Amino acid sequence: MNLTSDQQILWQHGFLKLNGTIVTTWALMIAMALGAKLITRKLVTEGTISRWQGGLEIVVTSIEGQIKEVGLNQPRKYIAFLGTLFLFVAISALCTVIPGYRPPTGSLSTTAALALCVFIAVPAFGIQELGLGGYLKTYTQPTLIMLPFNIISEISRTLALAVRLFGNMMSGVMIIGILLTITPFLFPIVMTVLGLLTGMVQAYIFSILAGVYIAAATLIRKPNPTPQRIPNG
Repeated sequence: MNLTSDQQILWQHGFLKLNGTIVTTWALMIAMALGAKLITRKLVTEGTISRWQGGLEIVVTSIEGQIKEVGLNQPRKYIAFLGTLFLFVAISALCTVIPGYRPPTGSLSTTAALALCVFIAVPAFGIQELGLGGYLKTYTQPTLIMLPFNIISEISRTLALAVRLFGNMMSGVMIIGILLTITPFLFPIVMTVLGLLTGMVQAYIFSILAGVYIAAATLIRKPNPTPQRIPNG
């Protein structure tokens, strides 16, 4: 029994391997790209909108609201990145209802790649917002002594993102796989439903944490205003 898609070797030539993780990852990305193209091809900006477009606008507005709540005042600048992270993890979990499917997020290589995307996006957005000099100064705040600790924090939280998502997704797949071998079909069905719920929660947590890290990198620290003296009357 394969619990992770890394164990599903579909093609191999020497040291080159094509496993289930690579196939499902690219299949999900292609499906998401085509799906986004299809559901947005008939959107209108004037006149009466369809119920479908109204539902999409509610979803997008809700995501923008969540992004703004973590401290990013211009959510439309970050919705493409954070929204894609959320949708990829969420759709990976939703597809677990397909027999024989193993989510790519159940592989440490995929979760490490997602965490690496966040690791790169944080300084990219920070430099875009503060400039190179302004962003580098954040590593020495509040004092220069904090420089090594801030660097270690960047690396450790990236590892934590990857391991947290991998552990939570992999545990659900493992429990379902074990129950399929020792119990009737009723319990795996219940666990699959719980796995879907867990996957959605993990998608939300992962994207929110990415938003928090970006917000911390783009935060403009303004000096405290000097109190004005009240003239003696």
